[in-house]
Amino acid sequence: MNANASERLIEATRELLWERGYVGTSPKAIQQAAGAGQGSMYHHFTGKPDLALAAIRRTAEELRAAAEAALGGPGPAYARIEAYLLRERDVLRGCPVGRLTMDPDVIASAELRAPVDETLDWLRGRLAGIVQEGLDSGEFTGPLRAEEVASTIVATLQGGYVLARASGSPAAFDTAVRGLLALLSPRAGH
Repeated sequence: MNANASERLIEATRELLWERGYVGTSPKAIQQAAGAGQGSMYHHFTGKPDLALAAIRRTAEELRAAAEAALGGPGPAYARIEAYLLRERDVLRGCPVGRLTMDPDVIASAELRAPVDETLDWLRGRLAGIVQEGLDSGEFTGPLRAEEVASTIVATLQGGYVLARASGSPAAFDTAVRGLLALLSPRAGH
């Protein structure tokens, strides 16, 4: 019973949750995808809810790390927000965290929902801080409120994923992101 089996089980669960949702992620499917037996699964985890929580936490951590890589870089506020919005994404698969918000079983469970909610809160807070930096430095002007702009950024990304999935093309996501960047552009106010 090595940590490797535990790792494979978490990764398999993440993939299945993303593709099929909680209901479609059966213990049998997890074991098959992980190449791990039932004994191994129940040695590491008490069951599907426990494994799902580990998978959701991992997905949330990865989203934070990817966002922070862009948002935590050097440069002015707009450039960091632009780097975050334009970073490489598998748009048609949707946001792995955003998809979880549409899963009734995840949302019905306070425990499974918590990492999703905390991550989206963290993201809004992180973005609001950067927008506030831009307001304080005079880079952004106008009647902007940092929290509102941060919520708009998150809503545009999540909505962009939905529109792209609906049309089967990442173009709708790209258009939404470019539109938001044009609205935020420090040049727009001048």
